[in-house]
Amino acid sequence: MTEHREDKNAAAGLDSPLGTDLSSIAGNWLSALQHERGRASLTLTAYERDVRQFIGYLDSQMGHTTCIGDLDKLTIKMVRGFLASRRRAGIEGRSLARSLSALRNFFSWLESEAIIKNRAIAQVTRPKIPHGVPKPLTVGKAAAVMNGDGLGDGVDWIAARDTAILLLLYGSGLRISEALGLVRRDAPTPGRDVMRICGKGGKERVVPVLPVTQAAVANYINLCPYPLEPDTPLFFGAKGGTLSPRIIQLVMERMRETLALPQTATPHALRHSFATHLLSAGADLRQIQELLGHASLSTTQVYTEVDRDHLLRVYDAAHPRARS
Repeated sequence: MTEHREDKNAAAGLDSPLGTDLSSIAGNWLSALQHERGRASLTLTAYERDVRQFIGYLDSQMGHTTCIGDLDKLTIKMVRGFLASRRRAGIEGRSLARSLSALRNFFSWLESEAIIKNRAIAQVTRPKIPHGVPKPLTVGKAAAVMNGDGLGDGVDWIAARDTAILLLLYGSGLRISEALGLVRRDAPTPGRDVMRICGKGGKERVVPVLPVTQAAVANYINLCPYPLEPDTPLFFGAKGGTLSPRIIQLVMERMRETLALPQTATPHALRHSFATHLLSAGADLRQIQELLGHASLSTTQVYTEVDRDHLLRVYDAAHPRARS
């Protein structure tokens, strides 16, 4: 498994490699998640890391390399000890909850494959996750970002690239991974007003593409100095390599300064803005769910809280009896 240094516990053995038997078993589990359940590569990477860190913790507690027989003897106390060690290392509730989900999935798969049956993981309470509400940009701030007001001069084709990507995030509600995962043959150029996107868990959806986005993508393609073959990534890095999501995050960081955007203005905030502004304009929640590719309506319903807060602020400011 690939190396990872997430926290200071790694130095204490929490990042040690898996034993031979567990490495093979975990590899089969991850393969099943990918090919049978269509889990995204980022999810697989996170799950792999979570299981490896858990096994590393067990190694440090037992004083030897953990084998599959040790997992058969796992206790609730050992699982809670692992979560407590992660919390002491500064890992937040959301990441702890994901780690527990990964471990539950792994042990459930072990049981389904008749390898071992141990329900200790299933009996551990999921860590509490603070309820957060998406923080979208205002319509005016989103418009400033889409106009490229904060991109500066730079290299023309790079500015064109960044503009096209930001328009895809706000205009079509794409995740940054979905935008950067587009290939040339799927480019939404003029005349192509919808795209088919494969999102999390292999879930497909059709999203609209605004004319302004189509024009921006076409402009980028025209200026891009690298050959764009049908199966090559649509968006290149400055040196012709794979474009990292971090580059677009840095673009938004610079725009926060030049456009006086809030600290919550990130690439993903543009997707939040897409959903919130559609809801404010009267779009149906089910339609927004489909456009975002959410598996559950409950995930989409968080945007009603954002819209409610906006309406209450308007009410307090405008109603003649609001302050009486």
